[in-house]
Amino acid sequence: MNKVIHPARAVALGFLLAIVIGTALLMLPLARAGDAASTAPLMVAFFTAVSAVCVTGLTVVDTGSYWSGFGQSTIMALFQLGGLGMMTAATLLGLMVNRSPKLRTRLMAQTETRSIGMGDIASVGRVVLAVSVLFQLAIAAFLTLRLEFNYGMGWAEASWVGLFHAASAFNNAGFSIHPDSMIRYAGDAGILLPMMLAAIIGGIGFPVLHDLRHRWRDPRHWSLHTKLTLSGTLILLVAGYLVVLLFEWNNAATLGSFGLIDKLMNGLFISSAARTSGFNTVDVAALTRETWALHYFLMFIGGGSAGTAGGVKVGTVAVLVLLVLAEAKGHTDTEAFGRRVGASAQRQAITVLVLGSVVVAMGTVALLRISHFPTDQVIFEVIAAFGSAGLSTGITADLPVSGQLVLTLLMFVGRVGTITFATSLVLGERRMPYRYPEEHPIVG
Repeated sequence: MNKVIHPARAVALGFLLAIVIGTALLMLPLARAGDAASTAPLMVAFFTAVSAVCVTGLTVVDTGSYWSGFGQSTIMALFQLGGLGMMTAATLLGLMVNRSPKLRTRLMAQTETRSIGMGDIASVGRVVLAVSVLFQLAIAAFLTLRLEFNYGMGWAEASWVGLFHAASAFNNAGFSIHPDSMIRYAGDAGILLPMMLAAIIGGIGFPVLHDLRHRWRDPRHWSLHTKLTLSGTLILLVAGYLVVLLFEWNNAATLGSFGLIDKLMNGLFISSAARTSGFNTVDVAALTRETWALHYFLMFIGGGSAGTAGGVKVGTVAVLVLLVLAEAKGHTDTEAFGRRVGASAQRQAITVLVLGSVVVAMGTVALLRISHFPTDQVIFEVIAAFGSAGLSTGITADLPVSGQLVLTLLMFVGRVGTITFATSLVLGERRMPYRYPEEHPIVG
């Protein structure tokens, strides 16, 4: 009798396999730039592969100058796999071979699309394929034209730069083949706005896109998950925008050097990128400490469930906020938009948030022990790795190998651990045949 692999475990193994293959490919001499390219060191290849598969964007070398076209293509393929989700990709393959996937395949697919009913997996697969390919190609085409006509790039170079950055933005990967990320485009709305749009669309999650596809004209019948994700995303984006403008408006090293329009545009880009897209139009190290604190919060939350973004997810935090509000009002039920949030969803949200906080705390302590960098920079790096944000104050490459290994573990746990653990909670839930007498410990 064949032993069935648990769907959550299959996701972790799939990510690990992708990392191993990616590391091997990046260690080929063909992956290095230059005529006499040598083999990339194991740690450089491994760190880059983990960062790409986990769609984080942290790097220890400059992507554009260190890696060849083959190496950059490998990185793009890895963050495409990581962004779409290994099990979503498996569902698409199943649809190509057989339009009626087996129960096991559907269960595995639900690891990435767990808020969608099992009968809708085929529909979700089509949405994933259509949105991912068409949207990335559309953004890539727009960027290509912009780069060719406004920056004097040849068609070949403009096409590659446009495609790479469109794919990186949609997958919230944060990889750029420019050494300064998006700083050179800080004054160009024609580049920044499409990049922001791609990151937001990819990051809100495929269950939301699936819901909007069928009921976009009827908001009243959107699922509670869709309403919470969209409202939470809007609140975080606007609140982050206002805080960035407040603390960076007169900072000469960041927004202070821009004109009015560029200040407003770049403030919005910073707020958007902090929630896992990982690009920057200003020097992150030059941001005020208050803006760093904002980044801690936004990077930890991340984007929507079953999307390309990382973090503990907007829906998780939204459920906890509703729970706190209900408790403060003395309500026995947690409610929103005329719906009651299930008790199991509340427990799962609390568990994910607590475990995420523990992982970040342990990672911070470990990195402080290993490195000599200030606490605020270490916290920033740890949360960026765990939340798959990819932003850095510039210390990644200067960390010792042991510190970089800590970051790889945080990236893997942050991207794969939250997915697999939340799914394990759902699939492992069962009713006990008995209940103990209830008692109320003193709280607070």
